[in-house]
Amino acid sequence: MPAETLGIALGALGGAAVGVEREWSGHASGPKSHFAGIRTFTLLGGLSGAAGWLWASDFRALATVIVAGAIGLIISGYVAASRRDTDATTEVAALIVVTAGVLAGTGFWMLSSGMIAITAILLVEKSRLHSLVAHIPDVGLKAGFRFAVMALVILPLLPVGPFGPLGGIRPRELWMMVLLFSGISFLAYIVRSFLGEGKGYVIAGLLGGLISSTNVTLSFSRISSAQARTRIPLALGVVAASTMLCFRVAAAAFFLNPVFGKALVPFLFAPAILGAAFTAFGLRRWGPGQSEPEKTSNPLQFRSALQMAALFQVVLFLVTAVKQRWGQTGLLFSGAILGLTDVDALVISMAKVAGDADQVRSAAIAAGSGILASNILKLGLAAILGKGRFRSLAVAGLGLLAIAAGLSIVYLR
Repeated sequence: MPAETLGIALGALGGAAVGVEREWSGHASGPKSHFAGIRTFTLLGGLSGAAGWLWASDFRALATVIVAGAIGLIISGYVAASRRDTDATTEVAALIVVTAGVLAGTGFWMLSSGMIAITAILLVEKSRLHSLVAHIPDVGLKAGFRFAVMALVILPLLPVGPFGPLGGIRPRELWMMVLLFSGISFLAYIVRSFLGEGKGYVIAGLLGGLISSTNVTLSFSRISSAQARTRIPLALGVVAASTMLCFRVAAAAFFLNPVFGKALVPFLFAPAILGAAFTAFGLRRWGPGQSEPEKTSNPLQFRSALQMAALFQVVLFLVTAVKQRWGQTGLLFSGAILGLTDVDALVISMAKVAGDADQVRSAAIAAGSGILASNILKLGLAAILGKGRFRSLAVAGLGLLAIAAGLSIVYLR
């Protein structure tokens, strides 16, 4: 099929897809009908595709007249329909069909198809979308807009740095840590809004573990001091995040260096299995439904996020001072240091070291040591910042992971 014919056909098919939904939903017939159904939408899409092909073939005046006529028809249809019903969804969908048809005719097939697909989904899922918006709590909506301002407005304005000694302060990097801490808290709020307090925190911990299990531990430890009835699911969420870390590290290692990944898996196997078993046993033993729902007035936990970012900066200063004083005395020490600060940097650096065949085993041991150090750090954070049942359960779970990681190093090195 020639390219120009395909573009016109795609435009017509896109219009037909939207027209089928408009016809099916009853907007093309009845006393409150709008101007277009499946036939009109199909013709609009095909006409717009032809206009796009004419534009690409330098017949731009004719293409402009065709598109202008289609838009004029849509506007006149809305003017007539607005006397009975002010809903403009059909007319806006028609404008999208015209735009997508022109894009298809000019060769932007993927963009055109994506626009039609999204439009069709929005039209078909009308009732669910309205229901979802109606159930968004006021506090959640405000938190979402605040997070958007923090990420899209404040972050680009901050300087990169560094400023000062011992590696310096990097304002943009620190603000990204604030966003990460607040984002994990907000993620937990959203997930448990849909799944309930118990399952929500565990799922949020799993998802947060894909980003930073240490940040999950910090956030959930602080939340545990304010939400006494959710301490058990919070603790299980922390253990779930550290369990997910093992799978995340293994996947990254295999992606960066398959030989290194194969050598590292035995050091991650026991912690991953025990962490999963501990989380599953906790859910079975206490159940996700035993925690009563608590209203959260601050889903972003912004003040706690600032405090955590400041603590992170202090840790970076201490690590830099240790490096300057004693240096890197071997892979094992390097792995432990990196495990305390950045597990992703640990995996990347050890994957590079493992590029030398003689260093694969040593790099895997060093990475395992970093995972052990990370679990010990999180155990300390949970013990210091956590409260009540959260502290005892999180320390038990993280301690189990640390013991498994330590024994793996001892017996497999």
